[in-house]
Amino acid sequence: MWNQFWEPIQLSITVTLAASATVILAGTLLGYVFARKAFKFKVLLETLFMLPLVLPPSVIGFLLIVIFGNQSIIGYVLKSIFGQSILFTWYAAVIAASVVAFPLMLQTAKAGFQGINKGIEEAAIDLGANSRQVFIRVSLPLAKKSILAGCVLSCARALGEFGATLMFAGNIPGVTQTVPTAIYMAIDNGDMQLAWAWVFTTMILAFFLLYFVRSKENGRD
Repeated sequence: MWNQFWEPIQLSITVTLAASATVILAGTLLGYVFARKAFKFKVLLETLFMLPLVLPPSVIGFLLIVIFGNQSIIGYVLKSIFGQSILFTWYAAVIAASVVAFPLMLQTAKAGFQGINKGIEEAAIDLGANSRQVFIRVSLPLAKKSILAGCVLSCARALGEFGATLMFAGNIPGVTQTVPTAIYMAIDNGDMQLAWAWVFTTMILAFFLLYFVRSKENGRD
């Protein structure tokens, strides 16, 4: 019983941490680019990155299967490298969670960088700092509250991902079964006691993640 309860939680935590690391890095860097740089097709590209916020999970899952499936070039290359398709593996769960969580990190980081007075960054450049030094030593510290909020929100979104994960990674106990898919199967099998246990666990984790964000927004430690 304990193993049955713990395995989806352990996998969810692993998937969430892996997806969050990817999303935080990419979202912070691209958030800065979109906030500070002007380039051709900027609006189009940003719109594409935001699509997972409004697309149905089934559509996201379908697109991931098309992009990474065995019939695609990317899927063929990955299969050649790893010796197997990434479909219905925990890697697929990480990709699905990353895709749906990325827009939250991107928009939050972008808003944080946009809120910085450009004069401060320009002053740092005038004092001899290069672009990388300005980003690391000036921009990141000044936008840290927004970036931290984006980290927590995207982490919570990755933790709760269900639809795209179910389609792309499947629901294989001990392999790809995360807490959301485990809850679905428990309800389908009539095991309400186990479903409630996972529901309460998820609600507690989500509550503390959101509470952390709200406390930082209100200036409390």
